[in-house]
Amino acid sequence: MESRLKVLGHPLHPMLVMFPVALLITAVIFDVVDAAGGPDYLAEAAYWNIAVGLVGGLLAAAAGSVDLFALPTGTRAKRVGLTHAAANLAVILLFAAVWAVRLNADSRAAGGALIAIEVVAVAILGISAWLGGELVDRLGVGVDREADLDAPSSLRPSSAAQGIGDVR
Repeated sequence: MESRLKVLGHPLHPMLVMFPVALLITAVIFDVVDAAGGPDYLAEAAYWNIAVGLVGGLLAAAAGSVDLFALPTGTRAKRVGLTHAAANLAVILLFAAVWAVRLNADSRAAGGALIAIEVVAVAILGISAWLGGELVDRLGVGVDREADLDAPSSLRPSSAAQGIGDVR
């Protein structure tokens, strides 16, 4: 299935994903360094990284939704896509909560509880990124008109891969 939203022949969703992922991960790194005694400006930078990452994440979600709704119901691709979307929604909601708490705080610094929430959100983001890779690399969603939308998980070795390296 080819992507419904393209720019110069390339799917839009993967282009939009990179910025929010990088911004949110960098925010967590900045908050951890700040909490460990780093320079005060890192908390402010983390706060703004989260703000911009949330906006970028919403744009990426909108583009991804177009392709998600185009996937045929009952396919593995649809199930993986829905799980990917749900995980990303959880990430956006967790980081939005962290941002909202910091918005009205006396300081933009994140305490231990907020950093813990950020770490959980980044762990979910890692799982979701793997699922996005599964959609593109294994199932061909967005890039291959003749994609096998029911291909097995890449975590399950194929029969051809099982024979590789066998010495008899």
